Amino acid sequence: MSVHVIAILVLVAAFVVATVLPINLGALSLVAALIIGSIVLSGSPDDVADGIFEGFPGSLFVILVGVTFLFAIARANGTVDWLVNVAVRAVGGRIVLIPWIMFAVTGLLTAFGAVVPAAVAIIAPIGLSFAVRHRINPALMGLSIINGASAGGFSPIAIFGVITNTVVAENGLPGSPLLLFLGSLVFNLLLNVVMFLLFGGRQLIGRTADDDHAEEGTTQLADGGPGAARGRADKGEPRRATTSGATGAGFVETEDPAVTTLDLNRSLTLLALLGVAVGALAFQLDVGLLAVTAAVLLSLVAPYSYKGAIAQVAWPTVLLICGIVTYVNLLQKIGTIDFLGSEVAAIGVPLLAALVICYIGGAVSAFASTTGILGALIPLAVPFLLAGHVGPIGLITALAISASVVDSSPFSTSGALVVANTPDEERDYVYRRLMRWGFSMVLVAPLITWLLLVVPGWL
Repeated sequence: MSVHVIAILVLVAAFVVATVLPINLGALSLVAALIIGSIVLSGSPDDVADGIFEGFPGSLFVILVGVTFLFAIARANGTVDWLVNVAVRAVGGRIVLIPWIMFAVTGLLTAFGAVVPAAVAIIAPIGLSFAVRHRINPALMGLSIINGASAGGFSPIAIFGVITNTVVAENGLPGSPLLLFLGSLVFNLLLNVVMFLLFGGRQLIGRTADDDHAEEGTTQLADGGPGAARGRADKGEPRRATTSGATGAGFVETEDPAVTTLDLNRSLTLLALLGVAVGALAFQLDVGLLAVTAAVLLSLVAPYSYKGAIAQVAWPTVLLICGIVTYVNLLQKIGTIDFLGSEVAAIGVPLLAALVICYIGGAVSAFASTTGILGALIPLAVPFLLAGHVGPIGLITALAISASVVDSSPFSTSGALVVANTPDEERDYVYRRLMRWGFSMVLVAPLITWLLLVVPGWL
């Protein structure tokens, strides 16, 4: 049995153990990285450790910590509540429209060139705070934001679109930037409709903010199906509706009226959030470092008011995500992903090979960089695409969609940001729902896109 097969089996075993036992999957993945790294990597123990930690996602770590740190401050001083109420007034209090506004705003940001994680990092904390106040399933809100980011991500000037079209052109393949963009846009729009219905969106129809204020004493959240409801920690216990105030050292959980005015601290926080957004979206600066900088500056202004903010960072989620991504990056380093690609190339049936490539793209991208997967798998498909047995535009579009819609996995940057910005009492619920939804996309999206875009042979 080759080491690549062993490495994949170890990953599967880690998932099984983490599912059966209450052990953090990230910690298990770091142990797995040590075992496989010790077998495959050469040199001294320090060299092996260095080889493993080359795959540690330092940028993702800083994004998760920085964004949750900054928005813990914004929740504590009421800035997020103020933003939520502005959004409510903008849609006339109609709750059902808010997830779709988040979908559209995130899609517009990525379509005009914003990096997908940056757009999600900015919109997710606001959307999830709205979900808490107005009894919207947080998984519905988070997925609306992620789907919106993917919907706009393949425009000709978007990051995903530019990378995909560049790789296509460099390999001498025919491409269609417009079809790539429209294919992703339509697929994610339809996908969001299905998700909206499955996660309780129909229960939001007809509800207004005034209705919610009248019912704030008891709260239930739709649990992914018609008529289903969920209380605190999935036990049926009513969850107190609170303002988005954080809890922890120096923080107080309240049921104060909605924040409708700006004081000095809120104004400064709003200015800091705007600065992060402009820096990340307009100048492509690292959103994690910007968020940490903004949080530190706000803490310097009011150090005693925000002393509990750092405790609100979702540290178990940070360990979970960084651990699994470190292991998957190790698999890429030792050639396991290339091994899978070469096995695909040996398949003698072009249509079957195309389907397998889409599945590999979806499965690996659920844990790793979508950008990296697009840049790696399209070249692997070049030999039989040039042979003319499979339509190149159809396969490239199918691969792009398959590799991007799985960003809803909690192990991708977008999914991790949604989990990390979910309130503590809902975090495990959202993590599990995103994991189920993300891996259902790994199974379903490649097959659907293959059937629609590759099998007919019209592209």
